[in-house]
Amino acid sequence: MIPTLLGVTVIVFIIINLAPGSPIEKKIQQMRFGGMDSHNTDMGGGGRDSGVSDEVIAALKKQYGFDKPLHIRYFIWLKNLIKLDFGESFIHEEDVIDVIISKFPVSLQFGLISLFMSYLVCIFLGVYKAIRHGSVFDILSSFALFVMYSIPGFMLAIILIVYFAGGSFLDWFPIGGLVSDHYDDLSFLEKVWDRIHHFILPLICYMIGSFTILTMLMKNSLLDEIKKDYIRTARAKGLSEKVVYLKHALRNALIPIVTGLGSFLSVFFAGSLLLETIFQLDGMGLLGFQSVLERDYNVIMGLIFIQSLLMLLGNLISDLAYVIVDPRIDFK
Repeated sequence: MIPTLLGVTVIVFIIINLAPGSPIEKKIQQMRFGGMDSHNTDMGGGGRDSGVSDEVIAALKKQYGFDKPLHIRYFIWLKNLIKLDFGESFIHEEDVIDVIISKFPVSLQFGLISLFMSYLVCIFLGVYKAIRHGSVFDILSSFALFVMYSIPGFMLAIILIVYFAGGSFLDWFPIGGLVSDHYDDLSFLEKVWDRIHHFILPLICYMIGSFTILTMLMKNSLLDEIKKDYIRTARAKGLSEKVVYLKHALRNALIPIVTGLGSFLSVFFAGSLLLETIFQLDGMGLLGFQSVLERDYNVIMGLIFIQSLLMLLGNLISDLAYVIVDPRIDFK
């Protein structure tokens, strides 16, 4: 995990520093045009081309650490990382960790709820589809699932807004933010309902992609298990179908599902640029996109490092969960 994590940070650090544009150019643009965008600024062009003196440019480079070679800057970042110091955001002008934490509520809430709802519904639905394999319910539900899977989340968001959020037909749901403007004046139960009311449409769009995959994976995994010899032996002993499916086959069928269980750590940084833009949510997806546009290197590196760390820890948890589900698995 450690070499992988270091490799990710090295590659990302090199890419973002070699890409055109830099925080220095952004600052010079702000000094020249009062914050207006310009693509004609040359960081190395000096005062004659940029309208900013060489001394000011040199001071900016020193302030942001760009007066040092690339590898030196990386090792400085790595040394600060040991102290959990991701530096300061060039755009927000505050600590990177504070910027990231400020976006936590949106991504964390949608990530946790979508993960919980997906596993809660999809495992039971997949098991029931496997038990009723080939029935009318199985065929119709599979058709509905694949129709859902074929619709991109952002496209579904637009459709839901048009039809159910005051677009052209019904006006049942709000489309902006997590709460209403008068949220603080509501009672406790009214606040709970207000959040649920704002959550429904974005949550559907967050879940639609993984919902179909998880359900069909559960169904197919269980169908594979019930074809094996030990299931035939259990039936030959006179056990009921309920016991055969739920006691003997289900535990082994859960092994492929456990593969994605470690992803629960990534829900802390779940985000979708398109969905957050459409539903006016200020989350991780929008923060990452804006950081790339604004060349906010420290925020980009902070997001990449934390997301990579959570992904690797999630993979480790998935491996450990294999052993819990099936003690026959041994990684030695």
